[in-house]
Amino acid sequence: MELSDYRTTWQAMKDFTDSRTEQTADEIWLLQHPPVFTQGIAGKAEHLLCSHDIDVIKTDRGGQITYHGPGQIIAYLLLDLRRLKLGVRELVSHMENAVIGLLHNYRVEAEARHDAPGVYVNGAKIASLGIKIKRQCCYHGIALNVDMDLTPFSYINPCGYRGLQVTQTKDLGIADDLDTLASKLADHLQQQLLNRSTTQTS
Repeated sequence: MELSDYRTTWQAMKDFTDSRTEQTADEIWLLQHPPVFTQGIAGKAEHLLCSHDIDVIKTDRGGQITYHGPGQIIAYLLLDLRRLKLGVRELVSHMENAVIGLLHNYRVEAEARHDAPGVYVNGAKIASLGIKIKRQCCYHGIALNVDMDLTPFSYINPCGYRGLQVTQTKDLGIADDLDTLASKLADHLQQQLLNRSTTQTS
């Protein structure tokens, strides 16, 4: 799966959203990022404990600070919410349910939390999410930890929660690789979100 610069990808998402029309097909972009911390639009600097020379980018999604790095699946959702007849809360639930359904297929029980968006296994966060809504279309999406160095999560309060533990599929006994899991995650997202429109996955 492609390793893509965060700033370049972020700009591409904005350009796609700004140029889309009512006929533009929804898309899912699957990729990885080099090591980077991203801070949500209302993010507080206090949640960055130490950067260890990893870039910190203030972005336009919701939420606080998180970490992206190789071995983590990024699924960016570029959707026309008006066409899909989806509200923000429903969108978030479908995103979480896609990850929960994927993990359920591997007999891993996961859950969402009302107080902290994302997906958790035994209290540890395995997937984070953040979205931006513009002209009733969304971009950004989901980050699922698969087989990565989790150390940089200790340099932050993940998603603004002090002491929040993180986990990944590798540590839960799931042997499938990044590409396989990315394909399966895209399938679950399409089942949850996109069965009402024509969608492209890249």
